[in-house]
Amino acid sequence: MNPSRNVVLITGCSSGIGRALALEWARRGHRVFATARRPDGIEGLDVPNVERLRLDVTDAASIAEAVAEVIRRAGQIDVLVNNAGYGLMGPALVDTPEDLRRQMETNVVGVLAMTQAVAPHMLRAGHGLIVNVGSASGILTTPFAGAYCASKAAVHALTDAMRLELEPLGLTVVSLQPGAIRSSFSDTAMQIVGTMSLADSPYGPIREFIERRATTSQDGAMDVDVFARKVVDALSRRRPPRILRFGRHSVMMPLMRWLLPIRMTDRILSRRFGLDRLT
Repeated sequence: MNPSRNVVLITGCSSGIGRALALEWARRGHRVFATARRPDGIEGLDVPNVERLRLDVTDAASIAEAVAEVIRRAGQIDVLVNNAGYGLMGPALVDTPEDLRRQMETNVVGVLAMTQAVAPHMLRAGHGLIVNVGSASGILTTPFAGAYCASKAAVHALTDAMRLELEPLGLTVVSLQPGAIRSSFSDTAMQIVGTMSLADSPYGPIREFIERRATTSQDGAMDVDVFARKVVDALSRRRPPRILRFGRHSVMMPLMRWLLPIRMTDRILSRRFGLDRLT
Protein backbone atom coordinates (compact mmCIF):
# COMPACT_ATOMS: atom_id res chain seq x y z
CA MET A 1 0.00 0.00 0.00
CA ASN A 2 1.01 3.57 -0.67
CA PRO A 3 2.03 5.08 2.70
CA SER A 4 0.36 8.37 1.79
CA ARG A 5 -3.21 8.06 0.45
CA ASN A 6 -4.89 5.10 -1.20
CA VAL A 7 -8.29 4.62 -2.78
CA VAL A 8 -9.90 1.71 -0.92
CA LEU A 9 -13.04 -0.09 -2.09
CA ILE A 10 -14.70 -2.34 0.49
CA THR A 11 -17.77 -4.55 0.05
CA GLY A 12 -20.18 -5.41 2.84
CA CYS A 13 -19.82 -2.30 5.00
CA SER A 14 -23.24 -2.25 6.65
CA SER A 15 -21.78 -3.70 9.86
CA GLY A 16 -18.97 -5.67 11.44
CA ILE A 17 -15.63 -6.16 9.75
CA GLY A 18 -16.38 -4.17 6.58
CA ARG A 19 -17.63 -1.15 8.49
CA ALA A 20 -14.71 -1.21 10.95
CA LEU A 21 -12.14 -1.51 8.17
CA ALA A 22 -13.73 1.41 6.31
CA LEU A 23 -13.52 3.60 9.41
CA GLU A 24 -9.95 2.56 10.20
CA TRP A 25 -8.63 3.27 6.71
CA ALA A 26 -10.51 6.58 6.67
CA ARG A 27 -9.09 7.51 10.07
CA ARG A 28 -5.61 7.10 8.60
CA GLY A 29 -6.41 9.53 5.81
CA HIS A 30 -7.14 7.16 2.94
CA ARG A 31 -10.07 7.67 0.59
CA VAL A 32 -12.58 4.91 1.27
CA PHE A 33 -15.56 3.80 -0.79
CA ALA A 34 -17.80 1.89 1.61
CA THR A 35 -20.46 -0.20 -0.10
CA ALA A 36 -23.46 -2.29 0.85
CA ARG A 37 -26.35 -3.98 -0.88
CA ARG A 38 -28.85 -1.68 0.86
CA PRO A 39 -28.03 2.05 0.98
CA ASP A 40 -29.71 2.43 4.39
CA GLY A 41 -27.14 -0.01 5.79
CA ILE A 42 -24.33 2.54 5.43
CA GLU A 43 -26.17 5.69 6.42
CA GLY A 44 -24.12 5.96 9.62
CA LEU A 45 -20.84 6.23 7.72
CA ASP A 46 -21.02 10.00 7.30
CA VAL A 47 -17.41 10.59 8.33
CA PRO A 48 -14.44 12.30 6.65
CA ASN A 49 -12.75 10.33 3.85
CA VAL A 50 -15.65 7.87 3.44
CA GLU A 51 -17.89 7.88 0.38
CA ARG A 52 -20.88 5.54 0.25
CA LEU A 53 -22.10 3.50 -2.69
CA ARG A 54 -24.72 0.84 -3.30
CA LEU A 55 -23.13 -2.41 -4.45
CA ASP A 56 -24.70 -5.87 -4.64
CA VAL A 57 -21.95 -8.43 -5.27
CA THR A 58 -24.49 -10.88 -6.72
CA ASP A 59 -25.56 -8.40 -9.43
CA ALA A 60 -23.21 -7.89 -12.38
CA ALA A 61 -24.80 -4.57 -13.34
CA SER A 62 -24.46 -3.26 -9.78
CA ILE A 63 -20.79 -4.25 -9.68
CA ALA A 64 -20.05 -2.58 -13.01
CA GLU A 65 -21.87 0.60 -12.00
CA ALA A 66 -20.15 0.87 -8.62
CA VAL A 67 -16.64 0.23 -9.96
CA ALA A 68 -17.18 2.71 -12.78
CA GLU A 69 -18.35 5.32 -10.25
CA VAL A 70 -15.26 4.85 -8.09
CA ILE A 71 -13.03 5.25 -11.15
CA ARG A 72 -15.00 8.30 -12.25
CA ARG A 73 -14.61 9.97 -8.86
CA ALA A 74 -11.13 8.86 -7.84
CA GLY A 75 -9.46 7.73 -11.06
CA GLN A 76 -8.04 4.56 -9.51
CA ILE A 77 -8.55 1.74 -7.02
CA ASP A 78 -5.51 0.81 -4.94
CA VAL A 79 -7.10 -1.59 -2.48
CA LEU A 80 -10.05 -3.95 -2.90
CA VAL A 81 -11.46 -5.72 0.16
CA ASN A 82 -13.87 -8.52 -0.73
CA ASN A 83 -15.75 -8.71 2.55
CA ALA A 84 -19.44 -9.06 1.64
CA GLY A 85 -20.93 -12.31 2.88
CA TYR A 86 -23.15 -14.03 5.42
CA GLY A 87 -23.32 -17.33 7.30
CA LEU A 88 -25.86 -19.98 6.37
CA MET A 89 -26.36 -22.14 9.46
CA GLY A 90 -28.15 -25.45 9.80
CA PRO A 91 -27.73 -29.18 9.18
CA ALA A 92 -26.69 -30.24 5.68
CA LEU A 93 -29.84 -32.35 5.46
CA VAL A 94 -31.99 -29.26 6.05
CA ASP A 95 -30.21 -26.72 3.82
CA THR A 96 -31.80 -26.66 0.38
CA PRO A 97 -29.78 -26.60 -2.85
CA GLU A 98 -31.11 -23.07 -3.41
CA ASP A 99 -29.83 -22.06 0.05
CA LEU A 100 -26.39 -23.32 -0.92
CA ARG A 101 -26.49 -21.53 -4.28
CA ARG A 102 -27.28 -18.23 -2.56
CA GLN A 103 -24.49 -18.79 -0.05
CA MET A 104 -21.94 -19.50 -2.77
CA GLU A 105 -23.19 -16.70 -5.01
CA THR A 106 -22.58 -14.11 -2.30
CA ASN A 107 -19.53 -15.49 -0.51
CA VAL A 108 -17.58 -16.96 -3.43
CA VAL A 109 -18.86 -15.84 -6.84
CA GLY A 110 -19.04 -12.27 -5.55
CA VAL A 111 -15.32 -12.37 -4.72
CA LEU A 112 -14.46 -13.49 -8.24
CA ALA A 113 -16.82 -11.00 -9.89
CA MET A 114 -15.46 -8.06 -7.89
CA THR A 115 -11.86 -9.02 -8.56
CA GLN A 116 -12.51 -9.37 -12.29
CA ALA A 117 -14.10 -5.91 -12.32
CA VAL A 118 -11.35 -4.16 -10.35
CA ALA A 119 -8.13 -5.97 -11.28
CA PRO A 120 -7.91 -4.54 -14.85
CA HIS A 121 -7.74 -1.01 -13.37
CA MET A 122 -5.00 -2.12 -10.96
CA LEU A 123 -3.05 -3.81 -13.74
CA ARG A 124 -3.13 -0.63 -15.82
CA ALA A 125 -1.81 1.29 -12.80
CA GLY A 126 0.88 -1.33 -12.21
CA HIS A 127 -0.03 -1.97 -8.58
CA GLY A 128 -2.88 -3.00 -6.31
CA LEU A 129 -3.81 -4.91 -3.17
CA ILE A 130 -6.67 -7.42 -3.10
CA VAL A 131 -7.85 -8.72 0.28
CA ASN A 132 -10.30 -11.63 0.35
CA VAL A 133 -12.06 -12.23 3.66
CA GLY A 134 -12.24 -15.92 4.46
CA SER A 135 -12.62 -17.46 7.91
CA ALA A 136 -11.01 -19.90 10.32
CA SER A 137 -14.20 -21.89 9.64
CA GLY A 138 -12.94 -22.36 6.11
CA ILE A 139 -10.09 -24.44 7.54
CA LEU A 140 -11.80 -26.38 10.33
CA THR A 141 -15.35 -27.35 9.33
CA THR A 142 -17.85 -27.31 12.16
CA PRO A 143 -21.26 -28.97 12.42
CA PHE A 144 -24.37 -27.06 11.39
CA ALA A 145 -22.35 -24.65 9.24
CA GLY A 146 -21.37 -26.85 6.31
CA ALA A 147 -22.48 -24.44 3.60
CA TYR A 148 -20.76 -21.48 5.23
CA CYS A 149 -17.56 -23.43 5.89
CA ALA A 150 -17.56 -24.70 2.31
CA SER A 151 -17.94 -21.16 0.98
CA LYS A 152 -14.99 -19.89 3.01
CA ALA A 153 -12.84 -22.88 2.06
CA ALA A 154 -13.62 -22.00 -1.55
CA VAL A 155 -12.61 -18.38 -0.91
CA HIS A 156 -9.27 -19.58 0.46
CA ALA A 157 -8.62 -21.76 -2.58
CA LEU A 158 -9.66 -19.00 -4.97
CA THR A 159 -7.40 -16.56 -3.14
CA ASP A 160 -4.45 -18.95 -3.44
CA ALA A 161 -5.01 -19.13 -7.20
CA MET A 162 -5.32 -15.34 -7.46
CA ARG A 163 -2.10 -14.86 -5.52
CA LEU A 164 -0.18 -17.19 -7.83
CA GLU A 165 -1.68 -15.70 -10.97
CA LEU A 166 -1.74 -11.99 -10.13
CA GLU A 167 1.43 -11.38 -8.13
CA PRO A 168 3.72 -11.90 -11.17
CA LEU A 169 1.70 -9.07 -12.76
CA GLY A 170 2.41 -6.69 -9.88
CA LEU A 171 -0.64 -7.15 -7.66
CA THR A 172 -0.62 -8.32 -4.04
CA VAL A 173 -3.26 -10.79 -2.88
CA VAL A 174 -3.94 -11.44 0.82
CA SER A 175 -6.17 -14.00 2.52
CA LEU A 176 -7.76 -12.61 5.69
CA GLN A 177 -8.94 -15.49 7.89
CA PRO A 178 -10.64 -14.11 11.02
CA GLY A 179 -11.58 -16.06 14.09
CA ALA A 180 -14.28 -14.81 16.45
CA ILE A 181 -14.82 -11.07 15.88
CA ARG A 182 -17.47 -9.02 17.67
CA SER A 183 -20.11 -8.15 15.06
CA SER A 184 -23.72 -8.68 14.05
CA PHE A 185 -22.75 -11.80 12.07
CA SER A 186 -24.63 -14.05 14.48
CA ASP A 187 -27.79 -11.93 14.21
CA THR A 188 -28.24 -12.91 10.56
CA ALA A 189 -27.28 -16.51 11.33
CA MET A 190 -29.86 -16.69 14.13
CA GLN A 191 -32.56 -15.27 11.86
CA ILE A 192 -31.90 -18.13 9.46
CA VAL A 193 -31.98 -20.74 12.22
CA GLY A 194 -35.07 -19.16 13.74
CA THR A 195 -37.09 -19.79 10.58
CA MET A 196 -35.77 -23.32 10.16
CA SER A 197 -38.25 -26.17 10.59
CA LEU A 198 -36.75 -29.23 12.27
CA ALA A 199 -40.03 -31.02 12.97
CA ASP A 200 -39.22 -33.88 10.59
CA SER A 201 -35.48 -33.74 11.14
CA PRO A 202 -33.41 -36.09 13.34
CA TYR A 203 -31.76 -32.94 14.72
CA GLY A 204 -34.92 -31.59 16.36
CA PRO A 205 -33.87 -32.79 19.85
CA ILE A 206 -30.66 -30.75 19.70
CA ARG A 207 -32.01 -27.55 18.20
CA GLU A 208 -30.39 -25.55 21.00
CA PHE A 209 -26.98 -26.69 19.78
CA ILE A 210 -27.77 -25.56 16.25
CA GLU A 211 -28.68 -22.18 17.67
CA ARG A 212 -25.46 -22.22 19.67
CA ARG A 213 -23.49 -22.73 16.47
CA ALA A 214 -25.19 -19.67 15.01
CA THR A 215 -23.89 -17.53 17.87
CA THR A 216 -20.57 -19.21 18.62
CA SER A 217 -18.64 -16.63 16.59
CA GLN A 218 -19.38 -14.15 19.38
CA ASP A 219 -18.00 -16.26 22.24
CA GLY A 220 -14.99 -14.37 23.58
CA ALA A 221 -14.84 -12.43 20.34
CA MET A 222 -12.20 -9.81 19.61
CA ASP A 223 -13.48 -6.24 19.44
CA VAL A 224 -14.00 -5.39 15.80
CA ASP A 225 -12.20 -2.03 16.07
CA VAL A 226 -9.13 -3.75 17.54
CA PHE A 227 -9.31 -6.28 14.73
CA ALA A 228 -9.50 -3.53 12.09
CA ARG A 229 -6.43 -1.77 13.51
CA LYS A 230 -4.42 -5.00 13.46
CA VAL A 231 -5.47 -5.76 9.90
CA VAL A 232 -4.69 -2.30 8.50
CA ASP A 233 -1.38 -2.25 10.39
CA ALA A 234 -0.40 -5.55 8.77
CA LEU A 235 -1.58 -4.51 5.32
CA SER A 236 0.36 -1.25 5.59
CA ARG A 237 3.69 -3.05 5.78
CA ARG A 238 5.98 -2.83 2.78
CA ARG A 239 5.62 -6.61 2.37
CA PRO A 240 2.31 -7.62 4.00
CA PRO A 241 1.81 -11.25 5.04
CA ARG A 242 -0.14 -13.21 2.47
CA ILE A 243 -2.29 -14.83 5.18
CA LEU A 244 -3.61 -12.85 8.14
CA ARG A 245 -5.29 -14.44 11.16
CA PHE A 246 -6.69 -12.39 14.04
CA GLY A 247 -9.49 -13.03 16.51
CA ARG A 248 -10.26 -15.79 18.98
CA HIS A 249 -9.55 -19.28 17.65
CA SER A 250 -8.11 -17.94 14.38
CA VAL A 251 -4.91 -19.87 15.10
CA MET A 252 -6.30 -22.68 17.25
CA MET A 253 -8.81 -23.88 14.65
CA PRO A 254 -6.21 -24.38 11.90
CA LEU A 255 -3.94 -26.14 14.40
CA MET A 256 -6.76 -28.51 15.37
CA ARG A 257 -7.34 -29.29 11.72
CA TRP A 258 -3.69 -29.89 10.90
CA LEU A 259 -2.31 -31.49 14.08
CA LEU A 260 -5.04 -33.61 15.66
CA PRO A 261 -6.21 -36.98 14.33
CA ILE A 262 -9.53 -36.62 12.55
CA ARG A 263 -11.29 -38.93 15.03
CA MET A 264 -10.20 -36.76 17.94
CA THR A 265 -11.35 -33.60 16.20
CA ASP A 266 -14.69 -35.24 15.41
CA ARG A 267 -15.18 -36.22 19.06
CA ILE A 268 -14.41 -32.69 20.26
CA LEU A 269 -16.81 -31.09 17.80
CA SER A 270 -19.53 -33.71 18.36
CA ARG A 271 -19.54 -32.98 22.09
CA ARG A 272 -19.35 -29.23 21.55
CA PHE A 273 -22.44 -29.24 19.32
CA GLY A 274 -24.51 -31.98 20.92
CA LEU A 275 -24.14 -34.62 18.23
CA ASP A 276 -23.01 -37.19 20.80
CA ARG A 277 -26.55 -37.02 22.21
CA LEU A 278 -27.96 -38.55 19.03
CA THR A 279 -26.10 -41.86 19.41
